[in-house]
Amino acid sequence: MSAAGWMVVVAPVAAFVVLTSVLWSRRPDAVAPLRLAVVRAALLTGVFAVLTVELLGALRALTLPAVAVAWLLFLAATVAAARPWQRRAAVASAAVAPATRAGTLVGAATGAPASGAGPAATPDSPAGPPDAVPPPASVPGGLASALAGVRARLAHFRGTASRGERLLAGTVGGLVLVELLVALLAEPNNFDSQTYHLPKVEHWVAQGSLDFWPTAIHRQVTIPPGAEYLLLHLRLLTGGDALHNLVQWAAALGCLVVATRVVAQLGGGRRAQLLTAFLLATTPMVALQATSTQTDLVAAAWAGCAGTLALDGLRRRADVGSLLALGAATGLTALTKTSGLLAVGPLLVLWGVAQLRLAFRPASTEVVPVSETGGAGSASTSPVPAGSGLAGSTPTGSASAGSGSAGEGRGGAGVVRTVAGSLLVLLVAAAVVGPFLARVTVEFGHPLGPPRLRESIPMERHDPASILVNALRIGHTAFDTPLAPLRAGTAGAIADGSRAIGVDPQDRAITFGREVFPVPAWYPDEDRVAFPLAGTLALLGALFALARPARISPTGPAALRAYAVAVVVAVGLHTATIKWQPWGNRLLLYALVAAVPLAGLWLDALLRHRLDSGRRSVAAGLVVSMLAASALAGVLALSYGFPRRLVGAGSVFTTSEWDTRFLRRPQWAEEFRWAAAAVRASDARRIGLVQQNDNWEYPWWLLLRDVEGRSPELVALQSVLPERPPADPASVDAIVCTGSRTACAKLVPAGWTLEFRDYVGYARPPGR
Repeated sequence: MSAAGWMVVVAPVAAFVVLTSVLWSRRPDAVAPLRLAVVRAALLTGVFAVLTVELLGALRALTLPAVAVAWLLFLAATVAAARPWQRRAAVASAAVAPATRAGTLVGAATGAPASGAGPAATPDSPAGPPDAVPPPASVPGGLASALAGVRARLAHFRGTASRGERLLAGTVGGLVLVELLVALLAEPNNFDSQTYHLPKVEHWVAQGSLDFWPTAIHRQVTIPPGAEYLLLHLRLLTGGDALHNLVQWAAALGCLVVATRVVAQLGGGRRAQLLTAFLLATTPMVALQATSTQTDLVAAAWAGCAGTLALDGLRRRADVGSLLALGAATGLTALTKTSGLLAVGPLLVLWGVAQLRLAFRPASTEVVPVSETGGAGSASTSPVPAGSGLAGSTPTGSASAGSGSAGEGRGGAGVVRTVAGSLLVLLVAAAVVGPFLARVTVEFGHPLGPPRLRESIPMERHDPASILVNALRIGHTAFDTPLAPLRAGTAGAIADGSRAIGVDPQDRAITFGREVFPVPAWYPDEDRVAFPLAGTLALLGALFALARPARISPTGPAALRAYAVAVVVAVGLHTATIKWQPWGNRLLLYALVAAVPLAGLWLDALLRHRLDSGRRSVAAGLVVSMLAASALAGVLALSYGFPRRLVGAGSVFTTSEWDTRFLRRPQWAEEFRWAAAAVRASDARRIGLVQQNDNWEYPWWLLLRDVEGRSPELVALQSVLPERPPADPASVDAIVCTGSRTACAKLVPAGWTLEFRDYVGYARPPGR
């Protein structure tokens, strides 16, 4: 890879940073404006990446020069857009009252609130995170001002945070940095990535387009490719997979951003947001997937973006920018993992109902009261408090930026506006995911792919008894612990109970493939590790949010309850539509990210309520114990988790590159090398593939590259795509096989030499 290519990799990051400064909201009632800007910048960058792949793929121009030019143009456009934005921001900053600016500066430096912002934050008050404090200039005025604002927020946090809050923030920051180290050091070694995530990227690079290809592994073409589109950019720019793990690492950061902003939107202060970030960051599934090339965190991050944007719609009418962002989040979720729509759907319904209510509400109710600016203890009349956090984040009593237009389009016209906005959201989502669905529909006659895909994962029975049994089994696997007697006892009770209501606990219509319930899921493995602590706390948070929302969020109980209903509905839809499977816990990540804010709010409420001293100390002790257990789980997952760990056998510090790739199946490493060496020695140019649906294909793309690093010409000798016939074995120079010797032998032409070990084999014609 050339140095120029590596330099271009910086362009997407630079464009994202510039976009964040450009999209930093100047609305006085904006909740956590820096995080909102991050969400918007991420969505715009993600949509650009997706549409670039689609356009270049249609032109058969998926090449390094084309992708590099696209990103450089994108960066130039963002920088050009930042200049007029900076001038407008400077004018707005000059219009801010000097007293307000002075009060903000004093508050940022000393921790005191700005003038009129209410009392200073106390350990029990809803003090917000650093990004709730405005920068010295009051509004962002370009990148330099944005960076100054970030520094001011960090300074404010250091000056006002309690010891516990610093410990929470330090733990989260430490975990994120360690995950970054692992992501950079470890080679991609996820099982599914070896089978279909990374091979599909290599096929796109080899053919320069997104056209489907003959393959025995249908998931290479039927599973939504949103995360792989992002990997494709890195693959073309760097020439390899050295940075592939960073996509999921960035998605983990995105999940932290959206989860904590949801807490702020629901009235939670700084401590509640830090508790949420801590619980999410220390969840073993999150810590492990943050260093992999799986796709679950990417889907969870996009779904989380949709969730936090939908909550914005509960307290103000959506403008065009908000509608475009919401549509982008929906489309990116659908393009990455369709199961994420099970959470996005209820949240969009919640958003639509709120928009209709606002259409019939008098304009005067859209004024931001003192409590929405972060003042502790103030009353709120708004449907949803801004909850941006730190006291003094905005001038008090200021009208919502949308209130000027809020009075427009009320009543029937407001309904029309809401319907039109909803259609715009759907149109944007369709523009993002539509091209892929169109290709699938043309290929298989159905937008959800072939029958084998539509019948393998979705539930095939939907009677109440079957759904109940499926939900109990999913819950059992998600809440699994190392206590074997507990696992056996609860699994036995579920099996007996299911038979009592006439449902076979192993029914294929509600069970994936040939898997058998139960399975141990407590071990820190990225594909199946359970989350009993975070899950239990989220469940308790949801129950209390439904039953006693005012106790958890005094300033926004209605919004809290509505959000909890949406989360519960999402989990219910998941258990009613997706079969139980041993690795189903990772499929629940999007729901966990949506639910953890409820846990953070509930834990904060336990600490906040001033009960009698004895009960208060007990509550505090329970919270500390749960947090300690969560921290231990996260640290152990990073230290000893599989298949990437810091210490022990398989450590990223002591294991070679090739052995790291094969930690899932170490016995296959030498076999792949042996077969690839024989094929390379034969000077084969066109190589046939023989494999089954769950075999590893990616090692061939690595081992059979030419001396200049160009992709080999690999063609499938089997195909599950009716319109894509396989290559003729007689047309290839050599054959490589995985899985079944019998299947390989059937396709080897007469007179060829077949060599096969336990899992890998190859065949060559006479004379080679």
